[in-house]
Amino acid sequence: MAPATVPLSALLIFDGDCGFCTTAVTWATRLLPAMPHASPFQWTDLETYGVTLAQATHRVWFVADGRRYGGAAAVAAILRRQPIAALRFCGWLGTVPPWSWTAEVGYRLVARYRHRLPGGTPACRMPAGA
Repeated sequence: MAPATVPLSALLIFDGDCGFCTTAVTWATRLLPAMPHASPFQWTDLETYGVTLAQATHRVWFVADGRRYGGAAAVAAILRRQPIAALRFCGWLGTVPPWSWTAEVGYRLVARYRHRLPGGTPACRMPAGA
């Protein structure tokens, strides 16, 4: 299957200082046929994408078609853009309660403990109050 194209305007913004986040983006890039361009927030002009530094520090962001999705919603939005129906369905489920609630709780748990997950380091620890 030929790789699907994603508009250059679509961007995944993640924490480039976090080993787990970088590992997750690398993994998704290998596995998803239509993975958007990804950029660490530390190297991104956040203002251009309507994301504040505080927002980028606390969650992943996906910006496409003039819309911003954060956290679990970002993951769901990326899945809804995939050419594989099963992935699109999973992305759609991520927007519908109670699945969206479960996805957000799961996202928050992963974010909170990302320093303990594969690829994580003490530098991955979330800022206080996150």
